[in-house]
Amino acid sequence: MASCDVCGARRRAGKNVSHSNRHTNRWFLPNIQRATLMHKGKMQRLHVCTRCLRTAQNKRMMASS
Repeated sequence: MASCDVCGARRRAGKNVSHSNRHTNRWFLPNIQRATLMHKGKMQRLHVCTRCLRTAQNKRMMASS
């Protein structure tokens, strides 16, 4: 199972809850994408969750202004 190379986000356990309130186990998976980002001074292709991708985009916007 892939995890985020930046924040380490992994799958989390939880429950599906039906209308009749029966509980079954399930996994909540992070939205992992491959992206080319500056990491430790080099451009690298990383597995990144979309939350980290949005944060990186925001930092690029802040640096340019």
